[in-house]
Amino acid sequence: MNDSVDTSADNLPRPNILLITLDQFRAECLSTAGHPNVKTPNLDRLAEQGLRFANHYSNCAPCAPGRASLLTGLWQMNHRVTNNGAPLADNLPMLPRELRRAGYDPTLFGYTDTALDPATLESDDPRRCSYEQPMDGFSVGVLLDDNIDPWIDWLADQGFAVPDENRKIYDPAEVPIPEGRGATWPPSTYSAQQTESAFLTEAALNWISSPDRGTQPWCAHLSYLRPHPPYLAPSPYNDMFDPADMPEVVRHPSMQLEAEQHPFLAAALTIVPSPAEELDQRQLQATYFGMIAEVDHQVGVLLDGLDQLGCTENTIVILTSDHGEQLGDHWFVEKLGFFDQSYRIPLIIRAPGRIEQAGRVIKAFSENVDIFPTLLELIGATPPDFCDGASLLPFLEQPALAASGPENWRSAVQFEFDFREPNSTIIESIFGIRQDQCAISVIRDHEAKYVHFSGGLPPLFYDLREDPEELHNAAQDPALASRILGYAQRLLSMKLEHSDPRLANTRATGFGTIHRADPPRPGSQSPT
Repeated sequence: MNDSVDTSADNLPRPNILLITLDQFRAECLSTAGHPNVKTPNLDRLAEQGLRFANHYSNCAPCAPGRASLLTGLWQMNHRVTNNGAPLADNLPMLPRELRRAGYDPTLFGYTDTALDPATLESDDPRRCSYEQPMDGFSVGVLLDDNIDPWIDWLADQGFAVPDENRKIYDPAEVPIPEGRGATWPPSTYSAQQTESAFLTEAALNWISSPDRGTQPWCAHLSYLRPHPPYLAPSPYNDMFDPADMPEVVRHPSMQLEAEQHPFLAAALTIVPSPAEELDQRQLQATYFGMIAEVDHQVGVLLDGLDQLGCTENTIVILTSDHGEQLGDHWFVEKLGFFDQSYRIPLIIRAPGRIEQAGRVIKAFSENVDIFPTLLELIGATPPDFCDGASLLPFLEQPALAASGPENWRSAVQFEFDFREPNSTIIESIFGIRQDQCAISVIRDHEAKYVHFSGGLPPLFYDLREDPEELHNAAQDPALASRILGYAQRLLSMKLEHSDPRLANTRATGFGTIHRADPPRPGSQSPT
């Protein structure tokens, strides 16, 4: 691994780093992106001062796999975090370790949803029982796992009557639901100033402003929970949007028709279906948008705090999500499968002194694995050889780039969904496949999406020029057979090119061990 660090890149002082994740955030839910309902003035402000990547995708879902890709720079096929609770191998690249090697003390506020490698733990280590450990390399400012103890303690210190069981804090207020409002309308019992977002923002700003920071550049990863479920917003955000004004969801006329499109959909719709009543569906959307407005406000408090502390002009801010949210589209909630709603997410980068013509919107494809090498190159560090992402610096520094990006930039994105469940055989029995066949791999470009299933389950193909909402599977259309084959071949080529190169590119010779790195990503992903 190359440990070199050029701390004098572009003759700028070493920057502070602020990596922000908003959990389960759909890419289009930004007012700057033209959403008809959502208001995100603070995310819009960040985009105006930086770059917004409009075709940015998570590499996998749910939370732990998505964050593993973000923080290792690896596709799921390489990091193998297949679901929440699947351990992250200790011998993989990890962003906090790379940042520490570069001289930073990366500090976590929130969570990374990491299950530690059991090979590094004693048999009786209690950390074997949790997938919510901080990724190795992070110092912990606040660890906000599923028990939410630090937030509950903070509320108690404010005199709030906390419940006897922490998770009961998410029980909504017992108030009548007005006419025209649905099941998720009731507000939380805590106020807008007492949310998890407000707690994490305060904790991060207190840490940044502490005399302990000294004169050294700081590095913080602020991982907000919202707009992740539970679908609950404090007043006034719970009533900020009228269900009657919600955009129409994208789906077949009935859940049954949606289920008939593929066996995977039929099974998944029994697990995470959207609300059956139209009013409750529209209220779900309104509540989700309210949750976005609440966390946007706290991002604004954070950015204002950086201004007041004089940190703005020397702080890299990168904001993204771990995955998206179905929100009733295709009759689903949560995140799963292969639809864009679960994978297309925001990415905004603000890097003072490194961006030419701020406020631009990048239309070329990008993936969450790109953040790993981008951040390291922004601080003058060299990304590890084993990295599936590609640096986004050309987009920052070259405003005259073609819309498709620099030469050899990716023409498609790849994402994965693994639905194996080692503690049960029910999934294998439903589909009649083996555990190692419970996997989906997707290639998606501007014209089409090909979805490959293992275990003999039929593939899917959406002609996005004719069917941008992914409603009509054209995989069996004989007129498209050659085109579909081309996408399958591209996907296979991408898998081959991105397999773990660490030992494959190494040889034992009479002169000792030699290693030659692969060329920078992305490479040969052009259409066949």
